[in-house]
Amino acid sequence: MFGEEIKYAREALGYTQANLSKLLHCDRTVLSRTEGGKRKPSAEEVEEISRLLNTGDLLMRLYDRVDWNAQIEHPDWFQEYADVEAISVGMRAYQDSVMYGLLQCWQYARALFAAGDAADDPEEIEELTRARLSRQSRFLTPDGPLLLVILDESAIRSVVGGPGVMRCQMEHLLRVSQLRNIVIHVVPFSNRRTVIDTAMVLLELPDGQRLVYSESLDRGHLSSDPANVARHQRRYDRLRGECLSECDSLRLIAEALEGFRDDEQRARRSRLAQEQLQRHQRRQLHRGSPRIPQPRPRA
Repeated sequence: MFGEEIKYAREALGYTQANLSKLLHCDRTVLSRTEGGKRKPSAEEVEEISRLLNTGDLLMRLYDRVDWNAQIEHPDWFQEYADVEAISVGMRAYQDSVMYGLLQCWQYARALFAAGDAADDPEEIEELTRARLSRQSRFLTPDGPLLLVILDESAIRSVVGGPGVMRCQMEHLLRVSQLRNIVIHVVPFSNRRTVIDTAMVLLELPDGQRLVYSESLDRGHLSSDPANVARHQRRYDRLRGECLSECDSLRLIAEALEGFRDDEQRARRSRLAQEQLQRHQRRQLHRGSPRIPQPRPRA
């Protein structure tokens, strides 16, 4: 309701979002999220908007009545998160068990979806894979937003799609780690004191607002509650202190890469040996089959 009142007053005066954003000295996406009820503005911003739109004390009275820290779970929970991710200026993520989505290569993402609920629908697998990779483009560039990722060691040890897929994934990690805006740390199995029960992402938006995102089995949870964000930020910072250095993390990934290459070669040799055995068995079967005399052509 608060956002709708701003939109109504803005349109009544003939302002576009771009016009009003320029007067407020902010990006249009900031005003768009405010009007959409996805962002908490500061009291000073509300006062300035009230002055520009001549709404009296209406907006401030509504502002004081809104429970800005309410936990709302939407059926389209992931789209809400994706919208916030698309305008973030910095992200700090922790991921266990599987690879973090923004660092997945095509082969790994596809194998992951093929092992999930979409296993029987090749078209859906391809669509989900393209959607995930499309979110990566703004981060996998030299001038992209900061992306600091802590990977649990299980994320690089758990095999998804076989050793060939994991080889591609490890090569991808080493490649993107060369970008200036991407930092990858691995927290090893040993020396663990801080436990984070689920994957999470800390996001910073252009207006300085900070949010925390995590997922349960059925939905995602996006919170802008300052106390909640600060609590998870402290846990993240403690865990980062227990990680391997960036250099040692990449060395561990490189070692994992060599292991997957060896596994891939062994699997290839095993397949070749199996194929040779099958060919030999087929030849033996042919040799041992009864001989059927063929009619001779007449002279």
